[in-house]
Amino acid sequence: MFRFVGDPVENMMGQERTDADIELLREKLGLNDPFFIQYKDFLIDAAHGDLGISFRQGRPVVDVLIERLPATLELAAVSAFLAIFLGVSLGVYTAINPKGWFTNIILTVSLIGVSLPTFLIGILLIYLFAVELGWLPSFGRGEVVEYGWWTTGLTSVSGIKAIILPALTLGLYQMTMIMRLVRSEMTEVLNSDFIRFARSRGLPEGKINFRHALKNTLVPVITVTGLQLGSIIAFAIITETVFQWPGLGLLFIDSVQFVDIPVMASYLMFISVMFVSINLIVDLLYAVIDPRLSISGTK
Repeated sequence: MFRFVGDPVENMMGQERTDADIELLREKLGLNDPFFIQYKDFLIDAAHGDLGISFRQGRPVVDVLIERLPATLELAAVSAFLAIFLGVSLGVYTAINPKGWFTNIILTVSLIGVSLPTFLIGILLIYLFAVELGWLPSFGRGEVVEYGWWTTGLTSVSGIKAIILPALTLGLYQMTMIMRLVRSEMTEVLNSDFIRFARSRGLPEGKINFRHALKNTLVPVITVTGLQLGSIIAFAIITETVFQWPGLGLLFIDSVQFVDIPVMASYLMFISVMFVSINLIVDLLYAVIDPRLSISGTK
């Protein structure tokens, strides 16, 4: 697939290059080898922790990814927290109060998160809060603090302000999906026989709603939430491009423009590992939430 992106040698050499220089560089980079040989060499090196050298920066790809990784994980973590916390809270509220005026407002606003594309949501938020109101910055990560190899902007005022709009943009779609799923599942559980039996016993509504009803909605919610968390990492490409957030997504876009094949391949492999890891964690959580799904059928 990378062969259709372009020739990296064209971006690496100047105007005074000769055919001999081009051929020498292609041979040095292994670009003249058949694609399956290049693929085999990449897998062998990756298994030993060597992801190659960036064609653009001339640095080990591992160092480039580690440098950008904190920004993406920080953005994804804040977005995931907002999506899960607000999604579950609003979903429970709208299920318990299906006919309230605030519920109608929430469901109406949630259509924005489901209908509009991510980049358009980001542009609208920038226009409203950065251009018109001037409350929040429109790009960048703000002031960051280094803790060894990790960098964070959550310990500075400018860093917190900078992450608000990207986090809302990235997490809005996931939040609305989680909210609607929680509302649908919990509404179905609240109408079930065992909930009616619990009410007939005189149990408090809070105990019925949160201990019995909510717990029985968590299995399908965890499934979708796990997939949505993987989507947060993937959708970070769009969000980071709109807000010029210095993370892995923006690095991938720059790598495509400069045909930096080692960085592109490493980024896609990282995304794949994240998806597989999240799905594994979700599967393990099933038995914790509902012991009936474990192999032995007991805790």
